Amino acid sequence: MPVLPVQVLAHGQGLPLPAYETAGAAGMDLRAALPEDQPLVLLSLDRALVPTGLRIAVPTGFEAQVRARSGNAAKLGLGLVNGPGTIDSDYRGEVKVILVNLSRDPVTITRGMRIAQLVLCPVVQAELVQVEALDATARGEGGFGSTGRH
Repeated sequence: MPVLPVQVLAHGQGLPLPAYETAGAAGMDLRAALPEDQPLVLLSLDRALVPTGLRIAVPTGFEAQVRARSGNAAKLGLGLVNGPGTIDSDYRGEVKVILVNLSRDPVTITRGMRIAQLVLCPVVQAELVQVEALDATARGEGGFGSTGRH
C-alpha cells in the first residue's frame, strides 16, 4: 500500500484527515477548511475554489484525483468544474476543490463539510513518436455518438 504524506495547514487543524469509510472504498473524503463563522454560499451556477487545509506528497508514479461526491451531486447539485482534477506527484501546494452549484437553489458550504473525494491512481507516462499515418481500425474517425450504431 502506498504511503501518502499529509501536512495539515493552520486552517485545517481540527478537521478529520481524509479516510476510507469502508473496506472497499476507492476514495477518501476531502472536507472544506473554511472558517467556522464564514460559510460559503454558492448561488446557482456559481463556482468557488474551496480550501481543504491539506498539502500532500503524492508518490512518484501516482496521481491523486479529486472527484465529486455522488451524494452531493444527487442531493445538492454540487459538481466539480474540472472533475476529476489531478494532483501531480511534484505539486506541494494546498489541495483545493473547484466546486460548482449546478442546482437552481443556493448551496451553503460549511467548515468540515465533505466536498469531494480523493483517489490515488497509478500513472504511466508515454513517449510520443511522430508518424506519417496511424493504423486503420473499424471505427476509424467516428467520434461523438458514433459507436453502437449498426
